[in-house]
Amino acid sequence: MTERVVLAYSGGLDTSVAIGWIAEETGAEVIAVAVDVGQGGEDLDVIRKRALACGAVEAEVADAKDEFAEEYCLPAIKANALYMDRYPLVSALSRPTIVKHLVAAAKKHGAGIVAHGCTGKGNDQVRFEAGIQALGPDLKCIAPVRDYAMTRDKAIAFCEEKQLPIATTKKSPYSIDQNVFGRAVETGFLEDIWNAPIEDIYEYTSNPAMSREADEVVISFKEGVPVAIDGKPVTVLQAIQQLNERAGGQGIGRIDMVEDRLVGIKSREVYEAPGAIALITAHQELENVTVERELARYKRQVEQRWGELVYDGLWFSPLKRALDGFINEANQHVTGDIRMTLHGGRAVVTGRRSQESLYDFNLATYDSGDTFDQSKAQGFIDIFGLSSKIAAKRDLA
Repeated sequence: MTERVVLAYSGGLDTSVAIGWIAEETGAEVIAVAVDVGQGGEDLDVIRKRALACGAVEAEVADAKDEFAEEYCLPAIKANALYMDRYPLVSALSRPTIVKHLVAAAKKHGAGIVAHGCTGKGNDQVRFEAGIQALGPDLKCIAPVRDYAMTRDKAIAFCEEKQLPIATTKKSPYSIDQNVFGRAVETGFLEDIWNAPIEDIYEYTSNPAMSREADEVVISFKEGVPVAIDGKPVTVLQAIQQLNERAGGQGIGRIDMVEDRLVGIKSREVYEAPGAIALITAHQELENVTVERELARYKRQVEQRWGELVYDGLWFSPLKRALDGFINEANQHVTGDIRMTLHGGRAVVTGRRSQESLYDFNLATYDSGDTFDQSKAQGFIDIFGLSSKIAAKRDLA
């Protein structure tokens, strides 16, 4: 029986060439799988037909936008997930979504190999292959660009030789990955970390320095899930899309950082994630109102570890699943409304309200009606600082 390979297919030059390349290098039949996670671009049916025209024996396409938003972006919002305190895991979240569809296709079509188009120095190769191993331990992985040195020049030559139905236009100077949760831009002149980004690289966000009216928005959550924008019910996908538009229009969500890649190098990345940043900002503030202090303190530690696991490609790992349980429990009371002003590249919280609030006005006020018993404060301080006081007597002697 002829070996079959499932290929993560984008419809672009590299993965279109990879169909015939893999067939020639391995003698296998190729099944192309394209997954829509809100990256925009061509119609899925156009992509499917191109895969078949480039030699795939089967081609599957999946509209996974809602799945991506609800099963991958939403957990990140609940976790306030920001890798290195800044990056909302745009690409890292889409990879396990795609992996799930690749492994399902491999099982459906009896394929023993899964292929992807990643290089050997990025994070995505790990995210794809660690995820594939977790969901299909018997599957093998190949990466033509990495394993067979399928360079851009070779890809163009192969495309022209085989007269494949794909344009071989000059490659963009940037490497770009995008989905509904955000957009990542790297390489080109950005590799010199002294060079400032130019306005031309941005698509999801407008220039925050431009003069415009501020935009006020109210985001409603139920148990950590965004359920309404300005009082109108939304799905998670719709919440991200609407805030991409509104926060992006105010220049919110631009991130320029040097990050620590899993493979051990530092890499300069420029991200724009307006909806993600707006939602995480609102969610964090609602947690400040509704989550008990010790739980909130511990959750911040969990959030960092959760983000590192997802960044490192361990979405399907036992630890990640266990932390999901903690994060969901911690979100049980994260219900209410957050009002924000979107303007000048910032999402600024201006109001909070919740039936689950732990904020007690009578305890917090300094005016009449104060119910906080200040007479107990001196004794609390004496006991709280007692161990340090005893140590100080020894150390200062």
